[in-house]
Amino acid sequence: MRNIIKKPEVLAPAGNLEKLEIAVRYGADAVYIGGQAYGLRSRAGNFTYDEMKEGVRFAHARGAKVYVAANMVGHEGDDEGAGDFFRTLKEIGIDAVIISDPGFITICMEEAPGLAVHLSTQASATNYKALQFWEQEGVERVVLAREVSLEEIREIRKNTGMEIEAFVQGAMCISYSGRCVLSNHMANRDANRGGCAQSCRWKYDLFENEGADILTAGGEPFSMSAVDLTMIHHVPELIEAGVGSFKIEGRMKSIHYVSTVANVYRAIVDAYCEDPDHFVFDPAWEEEIWKVAQRELATGFYFGEPDAHQQLFGRPRKIPKYTFAARVLDYDPATKIATLEQRNHFAAGEEVEFYGPGFSRFTQTIRKLWDEDGKCIERAPNAMMTVKTIVDHPVKPYDLMRIRKMPVSTARFSNFPGQAPSE
Repeated sequence: MRNIIKKPEVLAPAGNLEKLEIAVRYGADAVYIGGQAYGLRSRAGNFTYDEMKEGVRFAHARGAKVYVAANMVGHEGDDEGAGDFFRTLKEIGIDAVIISDPGFITICMEEAPGLAVHLSTQASATNYKALQFWEQEGVERVVLAREVSLEEIREIRKNTGMEIEAFVQGAMCISYSGRCVLSNHMANRDANRGGCAQSCRWKYDLFENEGADILTAGGEPFSMSAVDLTMIHHVPELIEAGVGSFKIEGRMKSIHYVSTVANVYRAIVDAYCEDPDHFVFDPAWEEEIWKVAQRELATGFYFGEPDAHQQLFGRPRKIPKYTFAARVLDYDPATKIATLEQRNHFAAGEEVEFYGPGFSRFTQTIRKLWDEDGKCIERAPNAMMTVKTIVDHPVKPYDLMRIRKMPVSTARFSNFPGQAPSE
């Protein structure tokens, strides 16, 4: 007899207030954001206290939670003001803080008792003894290190009742649990205090000891970076293993990415939990993920140690390129005219796709465009301008529109044990 399945949380990134609202509307049970200090994404936009208040009001009104990442590695003096920071988060109504540094954990628990602490993946929790230790310290949830396998998660679940969160989608840091110093040495930006320059993703030439360039004969420059993570084909295994929160990486990514990925995982989680015995993977979910993929996709460490197939070597394979073009502001069912807030160039005659929460979507050709004064125009040239167009099916505010800019994907899932088969 199957155990009672507990539906996991879909946890989405939110680099700013608009992304927070989009993530919640597109199915996230919770979002994680950054404040003005103590986080690892200093260039993600981040939230002022007033924006946090607005985000908390929005999320809580819709049954969603808000977590704040304060996961930097603190050096002497970095803790100045941390007590006030955590007390303010508690007063605002933040549901939890994500911390890696034991010093910040201590400050948070002493200065803001009752504010839940989640251990960041940067702390490298990889075994159940570690979770038992952090549970004794008062931590409520652990975000597992990305180097943990699915089999190890099953063992951890057997030996602790602590909440388990794990990454399911997004970029993979080439360094162990994100602790990297390349950026420090190459760009004078401390990755562990929020300044990562992504040095691993730069293109490099390769030289022999004597100084000869190995790549001069038409070779492709290489990076030291990994392909991106996806676990869309393995949601049932993650749920059965006891993962309680599915974390999506990407606080610096667009609302196109956030909406699409949250929409997909919402659909998969709901489909499996509603009827696990008859669950069938819908190929449309994979098709949708590729529309926002920036690199090839693989399963990371979940099914074994990654090899060269999960690294970005040589000429990158083409993946579908979709551009986020507009957000729906309004729709008149009598005229079938939608009012759009333009975010990228598009023109009459182009094929576009509208999509919205609940995995709704349809494609059509833009036949006519009008500006906000009612003047007929051929294209929407200016970002953030308001335009109107006739749509083939009803749309709603916060539905989004995108355009395909490249042909069908020639990319593949990496050939790796436990991986989804190639297309």
